[in-house]
Amino acid sequence: MSSHDIRIIETERLILRPPMREDFEAYAANMADPEAAHFIGGVQPRAVAWRGFLSLAGAWMVQGFSMFSVVEKSTGRWIGRLGPWHPEGWPGTEVGWGLAREAWGKGYAYEGAAAAIDWAFAQLGWTEVIHSINSDNHPSIALAKRLGSRFLRHSNLPEPYQDVVAEIWGQTREEWSNRR
Repeated sequence: MSSHDIRIIETERLILRPPMREDFEAYAANMADPEAAHFIGGVQPRAVAWRGFLSLAGAWMVQGFSMFSVVEKSTGRWIGRLGPWHPEGWPGTEVGWGLAREAWGKGYAYEGAAAAIDWAFAQLGWTEVIHSINSDNHPSIALAKRLGSRFLRHSNLPEPYQDVVAEIWGQTREEWSNRR
């Protein structure tokens, strides 16, 4: 990838880019952490995490977008995934996030999500962004509010999470532009 690749976003402290093979070890460790994985599908054995990781990477090839790997500029470490997400049956065009525990509380999720929302509106032409959030995930609800999103509705997620009822938070491109 060249430095002018539109799939790479640089913020003050982060690099957002498509997943690469070398990200998998940190991704698998994150998905094995009960606290970090709790609201993003739960703990996953390594083989299941591999398939999830490939889903993110493959979506870039098939859809032209997916969640970015989040790399901390100061250390070069993979610290999570966030960005646009819209698999089959999803309740809307989502910008979501899931960071490793060591990255919590530093403002990285806000910094990265704001940049990813800008990117989704500019590069993908989306007219709305949602965040599907478990009602018990108070930090993510606070982040959605900080991003300017509002509660829109409840929605079931598609299989294999069909029994999950998520809160759908979101905003339109116009609302985002007016706020920015």
